[in-house]
Amino acid sequence: MAHFAKINVNTNQVVHVSVVDNWNLVDGEGNEVEAIGIAYLESVHGSDSNYIWRQTSYNGNLRKNYAGIGMTWDAGRNAFISPKPFNSWTLNEDTCRWDPPTPMPNDGKMYSWNEETLSWVEQT
Repeated sequence: MAHFAKINVNTNQVVHVSVVDNWNLVDGEGNEVEAIGIAYLESVHGSDSNYIWRQTSYNGNLRKNYAGIGMTWDAGRNAFISPKPFNSWTLNEDTCRWDPPTPMPNDGKMYSWNEETLSWVEQT
């Protein structure tokens, strides 16, 4: 199964994610081809110049992150990026994920981010 994100070209926002059977995106030699999957989706959903389709994958080996509704498509980075969770967090250019100013403690406890104090707070 392959997954494709439908993206609004005016906002670069993911508005839908569709599943496509692998046989609907392979060429005559059995190779998975994104363009074939896109053509299939346009035949099913119709073609609309306000939207584009891009393939995504659960394991992140394609376009950094699995696309979800509300995420942003960044063509320059060839990546799907989630909304910024806090103003203090910065985008990691390698992963296209948001990093906090300080790493979360790795001590097995549960934490949440406090934007006012710019620190992790243990959840009890």
